[in-house]
Order: sequence, then C-alpha cells, then structure tokens
Amino acid sequence: MSDDPEEMLSWDETVFRDEHVFEIDYLPDAFHHRTSQLESLKYALRPAVRGSRPLNTMIQGPPGTGKTTAVQKLFGELGGQSDIQTVRVNCQVDSTRYAVFSRLFQGIFDYEPPSSGISFKKLFGQLTERLVDDEDVLIVALDDINYLFYENEASDTLGSLLRAHETHSGVKIGVIIISSDLSLDVIDEIDTRVQSVFRPEEIFFPRYSVDEIHSILRERADRGFHQDVISDTELQRVAELTAESGDLRVGIDLLRRAGLNAEMRASRTITGDDIESAYEKSKHVHLSRSLRGLSESERALLEVLIDHDGKQAGAVYEAFEAVTGLGYTRYSELVNKLDQLGIIDASYADVEGRGRSRELSLEYDPQAILDRLD
Repeated sequence: MSDDPEEMLSWDETVFRDEHVFEIDYLPDAFHHRTSQLESLKYALRPAVRGSRPLNTMIQGPPGTGKTTAVQKLFGELGGQSDIQTVRVNCQVDSTRYAVFSRLFQGIFDYEPPSSGISFKKLFGQLTERLVDDEDVLIVALDDINYLFYENEASDTLGSLLRAHETHSGVKIGVIIISSDLSLDVIDEIDTRVQSVFRPEEIFFPRYSVDEIHSILRERADRGFHQDVISDTELQRVAELTAESGDLRVGIDLLRRAGLNAEMRASRTITGDDIESAYEKSKHVHLSRSLRGLSESERALLEVLIDHDGKQAGAVYEAFEAVTGLGYTRYSELVNKLDQLGIIDASYADVEGRGRSRELSLEYDPQAILDRLD
C-alpha cells in the first residue's frame, strides 16, 4: 500500500465508476470487431421484418467470442417490431425439450406455465395458437445448444420447432443455434429428418486477437473505472492473459477482480500484482460457468473423481455407486457429459490382461474444482 495519502482511497471511495460494466451479462453499447458476423445474422433475420419466417442460423465459435452478445444486440433491435417475438433460451439451464418450450411459453405469454399437469402437446398447442392468432413471427435462439446434445434432447427439440408449421398452419418460427463446443458436429449429430428441414446459414466467430481484446477492454475500463485507475501498460498485460485463455470473459472478470484487489489495498490504481493475483481466479471463469449447470449426480461424480483422479472407469464407478447408488448405465452417461464439457478426460487406455478401458482424469486442478463446487 502506498504511504502517500493522496494515492489512497478513503473508506467511502471506490475505483469503480460503474462496476456493472464488468459483469459477464453486461451488454455494451458498442460491439466491435464482429461486423461481418452481425451482417450475416441480419441477413438471416431480415425476412422476419417483412412478416416471413427467417432463415435458420447456426452460430459457432470458441467460448467468449461474442456469439451471445451478437444475438442479444439484434434481438434488442428487433424488440421494437410489434409482430416479432424473440426468445433466447439458455440450454445449460433448460436442457430438455419440455424446459425449452416452457421458456418459450414464458417469453410469449409473460408468465410461466404450470409446473406440472400440462402435457408437452398442450403446451406446444397453446404457444403456436397464440403465434397464429397474433400473426407474430417467433425467433428462437438456443444458446449453448450443446447441452441439449449432451442430454440427447437436441433432435426432438429442433424437430418440434422446425416442423411446427406442418402441424399448425400459419406458424412462423426461425431458429438460431449457438454452440461453443467445436468438437460437436451439429448437423451430423441430429436426426436425418431434422437435417432435411434445418439447412442453416453458418456463421463462425473466431477468437479475438490481442489488439482486439485490448481495444474492447480499454472501452470497458474507461466506462467502468474512474480516470487513471489502470494504465495502458497494465491493460496490455490483461489483454495478453485474456488472449492466452482465448475467452474475452476472462479479461472482463480480471479487470473487476484487479479493481477489487486495488481497493483492498486502499489504492487508487491497479498494479501488476493486482492483475496477477486476480488472474488465478479469473482464469477459471469457464470452469465456474460449466459447474453451475451440473446436476446433483454430476457434482457427486466430480467429487468422487477428485479422490480417484487418473483411475480406471470401473474403479471410479465402484466409489461412485457407493455414494449415489446409481447404476452403471447412468454413470457412463454422466462420464460422457463431463468429458464433452471438457471438465474431465475419458480416454481409452490398454490395461494389462484386461484389454482397453477408459481412464478418467480431471482437466483442472482438483482444488479449483472443489472451490467452485461449494
């Protein structure tokens, strides 16, 4: 801490002008370095403005590359159209067909459907009837659709949306799917009957360069911090760490945590030490986000794996079954999901005298996982 009183915060002061700017869900006024992607998305959605069904769209790219922000920006612009309804569904939270349509129902009717006692057919019927009666076009964004694939719900969900006009004449629904799992071949993984009606426009969001990250974070810092809180030298270090992670959200979270570290020292400025110590937590933004959506049994499996890291799948199952009582089939499904999420690695290895067996290893430091499971 500086001994110069002029460089120290008083108890009621802060380095932040607007701390909300550093929240992950903050939607910036300006959205830079994604001009071509925005234009492609506008092209796909333009028919909706004329009262027609928009083109279906598939948006792919690594985490933290602006995919969700792009959709939210355009949904905001379309919000002024009285005959267009837009609903973004977070599939990490709503990972079944029924949950997705419940979210759509809430978006259309402005209240949640009954939590029980209403069939999918009735829910679907009420939603489509409302769209036809109001002559509205519905644009659905299935964000993180990979979670629907992990639960084997993607084909049924997409099929219901894409074929709605076949069973309910006059319904106009366009679908945007957003995926951060680059190992997932969306088209190959959905049923052929769904493939035939999907045929999406494809938009790719690449990782930001260091210079692009720097300019984005500079704008956030200018809006979120008071003047001269962070120098350009320190901001460049934040940009470099963010580029290493490949996820812009790491940099946004890092700025906020570095600011809080400076405040802990009652300092008016962020130092390199503030940044380096903050990075130890910010670098796990993606892990924190993945863990938030896990079920109780998935969390239980991770806790077992912390004590059995690197062991064969059979040995891990014995410990898991003792804790949960769940069968091997369900256990195998949970292993596959955690593997697809990148939280664990489930690779086949040769075992002497037993052929090939899967070896389960954590992809993150065990303590980092434990800290975020609590």
